[in-house]
Amino acid sequence: MQSQKHLFQLDESVTYLNCAYMSPMMKSVENAGIEGMRRKRNPFQVRPIDFFTDVEKVQQEFAKLINVPNHKSVALVASASYGLANVAQNVPLSKGDKIIMVDEQFPSNYYSWECVAQEKQAKIQVIKPPETLENRGKIWNEWILEAIDHSTKVVAIANVHWADGTKFDLLAIRKRSREVGALLVIDGTQSVGALPFDVQEIQPDALICAGYKWLFGPYSIAIGYFGEAFDNGTPIEESWMNRFESENFSNLVNYQPLYQPKAQRYQVGEASNFINVPMFLEALKKLNHWEISNIQDYCESITKNTVEILQSKGFIIEDKAYRGHHLIGMRMPEHLSVDAIRQQLAEAKIAVSIRGNAIRIAPNVYNEERDLERLVEILGNV
Repeated sequence: MQSQKHLFQLDESVTYLNCAYMSPMMKSVENAGIEGMRRKRNPFQVRPIDFFTDVEKVQQEFAKLINVPNHKSVALVASASYGLANVAQNVPLSKGDKIIMVDEQFPSNYYSWECVAQEKQAKIQVIKPPETLENRGKIWNEWILEAIDHSTKVVAIANVHWADGTKFDLLAIRKRSREVGALLVIDGTQSVGALPFDVQEIQPDALICAGYKWLFGPYSIAIGYFGEAFDNGTPIEESWMNRFESENFSNLVNYQPLYQPKAQRYQVGEASNFINVPMFLEALKKLNHWEISNIQDYCESITKNTVEILQSKGFIIEDKAYRGHHLIGMRMPEHLSVDAIRQQLAEAKIAVSIRGNAIRIAPNVYNEERDLERLVEILGNV
């Protein structure tokens, strides 16, 4: 795979290495949004069937992206927190049951679990990473597996930690969670779209992803896979579109007690947003065209030399077995000043995120190796 920079309109004066914050927009995605806005000029051209057609196409494209056999198990939601709230509200929990998550997990995958834990008198167990930086990812994964026992009802975790890029061994976690009868709920926001994910291989019970990062979609749209455990659940929102046979507009006055099948019941109200949905559809089509494995390989090719050079300069980077190539957490040598590095990067117009004593590098297909070389140059000067 070659650089796809020509498909974007990035400011040439800025080196953008921060897709984990927000992806830039492809020209074709922007055009789809503009066309969606123009469509509203003449609303009589929007037919009843149009409320459902593009939504279904998005479901199909995402199902293809993560290898889901039935796109009806995919739902469009408003955000990762919205999707995770639907999941959390439909997990059977009792007093003393345990929910496992990792330290400093993104808040969207914490607050919903905190609420249901308090309501049901369940317990949250947070697995912290080891203090040592040597074999950190390996040990952290081992501690997660050790914590999963017969009191565990849910393991709520990301594939890749949002702050430092640590990759969690989902196959091993799935195996162990199944042994004790626990559900596996994955926040794929910082991985799906850049790191291959196969639902039939991992077999999660739910996978929720925000759309505006690695999926190249607009803000305020997200998507999720809901497995069989949630086929008959109750959604957090009562939308007319989520009721059975809502496609029949003439019959909407006859209230329907049944929900749409499978994940369709969890879709956000006004899911057919005529601006965001066409944009998201165009982005997902492009990702499927590129193939996610090629994106991950491309990120590896442009970061390989940078990782080796920075490691030789004392920066600590997780072993590649426990990180992706699209999101790399780099811990700084103790003698370096975080504030000095932040200032130097800002002056050089290099966009990355700094989390504590770690620099988060998040390249994508619009980057080239020279972008990483600029980063090395600035860090070397510091």
